[in-house]
Amino acid sequence: MKNELHLKLPAVDLKLGMHVVELDRPWLETDFLIQGFIVQDQQEIDAFIRQCDYVYIAGKPMPKAQESERRNEKKGLFSRQTKDASKQKTSKQKTSEHQCRTPPSVEKKLTYINKITIEKEIAVAQSTYTDSKNVAKNIMDGIRIGRMLDMNQARESVDDIVDSILRNNNALVWLTKVKDKDEYTAEHSLNVCILSIAFARHLGHDEEDIRKIGLGALLHDVGKSKVPEHILNKPGRFTDEEFEIMKQHPTHGRNLLASLPQSDHAAIDIAYSHHERIDGKGYPRGLKPHQIPYFAKIIALTDTYDAITSSRCYDNGRASMNALDIIYQNKGSQFDEELAIEFIKCIGIYPPGSIVELNTGHVGIVIAENAKSKLKPRIIIVMGPNKKWVNERIVDLGKDTENTQSPQLAIAREVPNGTHGIDINTFIKKGLKLQLTK
Repeated sequence: MKNELHLKLPAVDLKLGMHVVELDRPWLETDFLIQGFIVQDQQEIDAFIRQCDYVYIAGKPMPKAQESERRNEKKGLFSRQTKDASKQKTSKQKTSEHQCRTPPSVEKKLTYINKITIEKEIAVAQSTYTDSKNVAKNIMDGIRIGRMLDMNQARESVDDIVDSILRNNNALVWLTKVKDKDEYTAEHSLNVCILSIAFARHLGHDEEDIRKIGLGALLHDVGKSKVPEHILNKPGRFTDEEFEIMKQHPTHGRNLLASLPQSDHAAIDIAYSHHERIDGKGYPRGLKPHQIPYFAKIIALTDTYDAITSSRCYDNGRASMNALDIIYQNKGSQFDEELAIEFIKCIGIYPPGSIVELNTGHVGIVIAENAKSKLKPRIIIVMGPNKKWVNERIVDLGKDTENTQSPQLAIAREVPNGTHGIDINTFIKKGLKLQLTK
């Protein structure tokens, strides 16, 4: 401010309401997004203490009304090295910001039920998936040619996905099995978004949090638009130099999102921190567990799961159970242990889109889970014991023996996409859509 006195102050003496205007080092050498802001909570003070010996503050704290106005104008500061704190905040806005970075409490955990069947939701879900995939692709392609990311368009896509998953959590998750390795980057961003929203629903978050998680998930890899395509799409292993370049994409993502006129702090946290690890061996900053934003811990799981189950130019996708086993083996080291266990529960033993072999030799595709028995989902039989195509029929393995068409059927094992010549994407185009929506 003009003619305002700037006071030098040790970082440890900072108080809430103080207006920090200068640091003892360039702002660009810190993790702060905004140069100059009002200190709003203890997390911000902790961030200053970690990164500075002293700061310069305006001569006196701003009145509360001015603090609020400036905060709304600047959209804040927030250090990317935020902690999963549990401190109470006074205003509704602060409470909302805090809660979105922590799991819902037992009292506030919501339980969702499917409002409609997968048969009724699948057509809408397919349209939503196609439209959202185009948005994800346009985001990446647009940034490569210098176009600004359209956050409103991204939010609209996320809203459509959230609405679909709240109506039925099977339809869009089923469609995440539709994969094209030539469009991996866009599909991966969309699939991570869908899986993260489904996971947030499973965890009992409210709709506001679910939408924040979904937006961050859709944009978590936006920094890859700054990675040279010959590295991004390399069919073999990275050299050490190439891997170092790839490891910069979280920082690129953070910078891209932070530069937007209406940046989203949760999305920035996710883009910057989704490759951090609980054991401190992640990148780009090697954060400790309490420093990794809660939302980023969620996306770390969904990101890994979709990557393992996807076929890419250098690797074939693996079955869901393989991916979940890898996550289980790395809980507490790479992933948050409690979230890893909950994610495994969320995905289930045979998630929608899984190709399964039955004890009779028949082959089917899982179309919906059975809440009462994870081992007995609804499936569509597509092959006989001789692995020849048959007329499709839907079987509910969870039905009582007297009501089911084939009471003797049970799943023997899951197999990866492509087994026996079954490709989920091709199969949908050949008529699975019609079968489901009859």
